[in-house]
Formats: sequence, structure tokens, C-alpha cells
Amino acid sequence: MSKTAVPAAGQVPAQPTHSQVPGATVGFRARRRRPGMYALAIALIAAGGGGGFLAFQATGERTPVLAVAKGVEAGDVIKDSDLIEAQVQLDPALKPVLAAEREKVVGKRASVALTPGALLTQGQVTTRTLVKPGERLVGIGLKASQMPASRLSPGDKVLVVSTPADGQIAGEKESEAAGPQQIAARIVRVGERQQTTGEQVVDVAVPAQFGPALAAQAATGNVALVVDGPGES
Repeated sequence: MSKTAVPAAGQVPAQPTHSQVPGATVGFRARRRRPGMYALAIALIAAGGGGGFLAFQATGERTPVLAVAKGVEAGDVIKDSDLIEAQVQLDPALKPVLAAEREKVVGKRASVALTPGALLTQGQVTTRTLVKPGERLVGIGLKASQMPASRLSPGDKVLVVSTPADGQIAGEKESEAAGPQQIAARIVRVGERQQTTGEQVVDVAVPAQFGPALAAQAATGNVALVVDGPGES
């Protein structure tokens, strides 16, 4: 049988030293380090989050600009109700009109057709009327057979050609009262095609002396548009 040592009376049992229990010391020190590591991790996360926020602020900055609320045809006067304010990231390449310049835009004319929802740019606004001095504006109602199928745009040069009236043979000599057989013109505005009649009104600018005769001819419906080719007048 093994014998167990019994301490003598008055003696205190020997206590184990730290070297005898290394695991306890390591574990204690490891637990003491964890709060510091947590604090460091939190600081790094906060720093990263702050940098991300600053980056978002830099890239997410918005500028108030003007956009089109209602469609405006080329040559029409821009009204205040035609515009709306939008917040976008400013791109200098687009040259948008700032919202602060709203009063400078209202009352001017659209140099091109303005589409609802699109940003308004500086090149789309003009102070010039699309009818020049010495010209007259004539509206011509045309059906699909009286104009090219290709899209017509403001600024296109065309010829307005008189067509034979009912009962008249093509090529017959027209009387002087019928006016010229063809007139050089420039398209100012292209209206929407009517769903019921299929007619589309095209406004053209012509030399002032031809305005009355062309208006009279257009009222009969006996006209057609011919689009000039490049370099033609």
C-alpha cells in the first residue's frame, strides 16, 4: 500500500507555484488581452466606415438643375410650367441649365424639340426666332402620301411643290393665279400626326413674297414636300 505524507502539526501545506501551473497564467493573460483587441477592431471598423461615408459624400453630391416637365416643340416659347427641378450629379460635359437660372430660360425659345423627362441643356435654348427677317411662316397639312416617310426635323431644307388639282392632268400648264410650282422652304416645326385624319401639320419658313401664294395653295391640299439633298438649296 502507498503511503500518503501527512504534514506535521503546525505546518502549512505547500502551495503550487506559477511555474507549476503554466496554463493558468497563459489563460489569464489571454483574457486580459481580449478587451484591447476588441477596442482596436472597433476603432478600425469605425475608421473604415467613416472613410466610406466621406467617399459617399464626395461621389453622391447632387446639384439642382432644370428638366423638361412638358413637351415643347422647336421654336415655341418656354413657359415656367414646362420646367421642373431635378437633383443630379453634375457632369460638365452635359452643360445642364442650373435651377438658379430658371428665370433666364423662361420666355426664350426651344431651339430643338424638348422631350418630357430629359435634362435641359444650354444648347437647347435660344433667343432667336426660327423665322428670320424677310420670311413668313406657313402651316401645311400633309398626309403620308404628300411627304417622305423619313423623319422630318426642324432646319431641314425642302421644296413645297404644287400638285395637280382634282380633274387636272399632271404636267398641264398652271395659270399664274395658282402661284409658283415649287418654293424653297425650311422646316420650322413638325406637328403630331392626327389619329383620326392621318394628317400632319408642318410649319415651313419661306421668303415673304411667296407666303400668301403658298398659304392659298396649301389650303387646297394640293401640295407635297420634297426634301433637298446635301448641298441643294
